[in-house]
Amino acid sequence: MAATDPLAHAPGYDTHVRPPGSVSRFDGALPLTAILVRHGVTPMTEAGAYSGSDVPGPSLSTKGQAQAAQAADAVFRIGRDSRGLWPDVPRPAAVVASPMVRTQETAGAVGRRLGLPVTVEEQFAECRFGDWEGLTAAQIEADWPGELHLWHTTGTFVPPRGESYAQVGARVWDGMQALVDGGVGRTVVVVGHAAQIRTAVGQAMGAPASHWSRIRIPPASLSVLRLWADGASEITTVGFPTDA
Repeated sequence: MAATDPLAHAPGYDTHVRPPGSVSRFDGALPLTAILVRHGVTPMTEAGAYSGSDVPGPSLSTKGQAQAAQAADAVFRIGRDSRGLWPDVPRPAAVVASPMVRTQETAGAVGRRLGLPVTVEEQFAECRFGDWEGLTAAQIEADWPGELHLWHTTGTFVPPRGESYAQVGARVWDGMQALVDGGVGRTVVVVGHAAQIRTAVGQAMGAPASHWSRIRIPPASLSVLRLWADGASEITTVGFPTDA
């Protein structure tokens, strides 16, 4: 006869809330599940140029449009039965997106697949790269020697007329907290950008801003965070590919 789990009747014990391998909580508190989706590629992504929020464009490329559709299909599978992705979390109930054209196009594909409207949230915009907007790493290095390295490795270096990782992280985390305040026990899809998603993942794991650039967020990938109202967090997955 199988041994009885001594916690099976403890207050708040629920294997749906606490699947195997997850953060141990026995108080019954429900998290907000955030599905962070990076947009599909654009011509600037494909050229290796820094594309921030100083300008609204560009649009997705043809490849990026296909990636957005694949990401939408993956998000649709979340919270379904054992054939889906992360069946232990609630089905997505809302879609929020950065105001940039590329994220609006990606979010539109997700929203149509889920049958949900898309809400625009300025706090989830990509980093402002200022004078570096539209330039490749080589071009930035030629005119601002060593500064791109500082931006990636310190977390606090501010590009000319741009934002540091720490500055981006402050507004992004305010946006994440607003989602938690809007109700737990639900799943919200947040369609955004590479640097913006790195800041959310980095803060959820308690990493300093100087480490956030080490987190790989491929185009059209999914990163899943679970956030509780008391500040606890869990990183379920980071950079899950949807265009394989």
